[in-house]
Amino acid sequence: MALLEQSPWYQEIFSKGEELGELRGRKEELYSGIELALEIKFGNQGSELMPIISQITDLQKLKAIQQAIKTVNTVNELQQVLSNNFT
Repeated sequence: MALLEQSPWYQEIFSKGEELGELRGRKEELYSGIELALEIKFGNQGSELMPIISQITDLQKLKAIQQAIKTVNTVNELQQVLSNNFT
């Protein structure tokens, strides 16, 4: 096993796995932050948007949604933003 762990092939696969795990963790953090922001700002009605948002996997889009929550005033406005830009 030690010999395998030293091979470039193994190192590349291991590195890819780490990257994917880190990416998954960052997405989960964003999902949690978005869900909390929706709940705080809009209550249960905001949380109802999570099934739509959870389908988005691009980190930049998730960050943009997080920022959009700050600027919209209603759930309907956020739904419009989601419809026009993220789905």
